[in-house]
Amino acid sequence: MMLEELKERVFKQNMALKENGLIVLTWGNVSGIDREKGLVVIKPSGVQYDKMKKEDMVVVDLNGNVVEGNLRPSSDLKTHLELYKAFPEIGGVVHTHSTFATAFAQSGVCISAYGTTHADTFYGDIPCTRKLSQQEIENEYELNTGKVIVECFKDKDYKAIPAVLVMNHGPFIWGDSPEKAVENAIILEEVAKMAVISEVVNPDIRNVDKYLLKKHYERKHGKNAYYGQKGK
Repeated sequence: MMLEELKERVFKQNMALKENGLIVLTWGNVSGIDREKGLVVIKPSGVQYDKMKKEDMVVVDLNGNVVEGNLRPSSDLKTHLELYKAFPEIGGVVHTHSTFATAFAQSGVCISAYGTTHADTFYGDIPCTRKLSQQEIENEYELNTGKVIVECFKDKDYKAIPAVLVMNHGPFIWGDSPEKAVENAIILEEVAKMAVISEVVNPDIRNVDKYLLKKHYERKHGKNAYYGQKGK
């Protein structure tokens, strides 16, 4: 038996997706990585949440080889692995088909930063990737999904904007731990919902001013952050 603590954490965070209304059926997954060992723990593919156990979590290496586990890993594994390889400071990855964020992804539209709720977590618009080509879909689809996310972030800070919308598909979210990645996924769905309502209330809505975006993001992030209590 290996990575028992990480398996427990990844299991709990997969369950947290359901508890927070981010998934229905089996439409989502959480993974976590042990950087020192170069191993990833991820949810098994297609297992019902009410039947899933910690022992069902699958341990793989960064090439996708199963190191421990009797079940097949999530079908999105190669996307997760591509993100871990490209974004060296992340410790957890989440994928959902949460309603509002997925609606933006299906529409091919970014989630604009309209206000301070968005700015507290995401330093700018949450981008939407380009479409995958037919060849990319028919050959190594999940790997190419990861690659198109990385491509989308070639001129963006993956730590300041820890989420993306894969066009026609849905959101992928990350953080420095599985717990933080799930927290960011919860926030993503809420700001997506707020954005939809804001656009209905005011069809001429504009992005929040850059100085207010900066102020709210830096209250919680960076060396001068002052939100919350010291040491927590």
